[in-house]
Amino acid sequence: MPVRNALEALTLRPTVFLRSAWPWRSLVYLGGGAMLGCVTMLCVVVLVLAGALLSIVAIGLAAYVATVLSGIVVARMERRRMRLVDDDTLPDPHRPVLRPGVRAWLSVRLREQVTWRELGYAMLSASLLCWMDSLVIGGVVYEVMTTLGAPFYMHDEPMSSRLALAAAGIPLTLVLAWPVTAWAGARAAMARAILAPRAHDANEKLIEVTRSRARLVDAFEVERRRIERDLHDGAQQRLVAMRLQLGMARLEMPPDSPAEKYVLEAENLAKQALTEIRELIRGVHPKVLTDRGLPAAAGEVASTAPLPVHLKFSLPGRLSSAVEVAAYFVIAEALTNVTKHSGAAHAAVNGRVEEGRLVVEICDDGRGGADPAAGSGLLGLADRVAVVDGTVALASPPGGPTTLRVEIPLSPDEPALSGSPPAARGARAP
Repeated sequence: MPVRNALEALTLRPTVFLRSAWPWRSLVYLGGGAMLGCVTMLCVVVLVLAGALLSIVAIGLAAYVATVLSGIVVARMERRRMRLVDDDTLPDPHRPVLRPGVRAWLSVRLREQVTWRELGYAMLSASLLCWMDSLVIGGVVYEVMTTLGAPFYMHDEPMSSRLALAAAGIPLTLVLAWPVTAWAGARAAMARAILAPRAHDANEKLIEVTRSRARLVDAFEVERRRIERDLHDGAQQRLVAMRLQLGMARLEMPPDSPAEKYVLEAENLAKQALTEIRELIRGVHPKVLTDRGLPAAAGEVASTAPLPVHLKFSLPGRLSSAVEVAAYFVIAEALTNVTKHSGAAHAAVNGRVEEGRLVVEICDDGRGGADPAAGSGLLGLADRVAVVDGTVALASPPGGPTTLRVEIPLSPDEPALSGSPPAARGARAP
């Protein structure tokens, strides 16, 4: 198994360990740590003094802010230096700044817990760790110079004694490789424990990602409504007018006119185009969903299905737009899957509110065996429901029946939970 860090290198056989680069990498790591700590201490002292002397003007405040943010620079350099003694890259726990500008960057960074944790590490490195690194490096240098350099600086001792001391220094220098590597590995492990991403750092990123996704969904929904409005008030109305004009033109034609069949064919094409554009509008964002709510919109979808669909809704009132849209498209996609893949003779849609959650169940008596990996749109349903923090459960044993259960949480101020008038209940599509 390959060695990934300095502590694991200590378990190698002595001959293998001494031939490896880990002792040298550890020595360079500790030397860099001593230099970084000293530079950090010097910079912090300068910034604090500048802040104290210039506290009467805004520059002093900027010096104090720079002192706080110095931990970010130190931590970034430490994560890069750790590659000397640890092959596992330490990720940056800072969340991205979505808005441009220095003010937005400062606002995000000063509110992150990881910023203050990095400042603590910078102070620890400057006040303690760098001195320990210096002590280890100084001990190694002192041992090498006093033993291996004995033939060059000892003039009052016989040459045999000086050569004996130099010879004894060789194994002693080799032995020092173990404590040097051990301290480098322990120091890197300490830095990783302080600078590694924490659960709340991931939660902050997750919250930001969720908010960003919600904003994208809202913008997408606004665009869907605009397209639906343009199709409903524009193209659909023109097709209706064209069909009326073709009908009137056909009535004005003399009997047995050669052009009558062409006009009739154009009228049928206009009728077909009108039907298709109405289906397209329903797929983009049905107007009935906005005007009358989820039960009525589900009834319209069921009325166009080629098999009987029994509807049963028990909702205390209108739900939020996001919840209704998600539930509607789940119902529409599920009934489409039932029609195309299940071979069912009947289907049922049941919607209700249970314990602060909207529960929608779509059942059919088809052949079963639905597989989300088979490209039946179930993964798309799960993604759509996940946007509103909902879940999808599927029970589809071979031979049927199939039940798709969707649960979407409702916010405490949801209209359906605050005593709104009851929505329409029950419908049946032939």
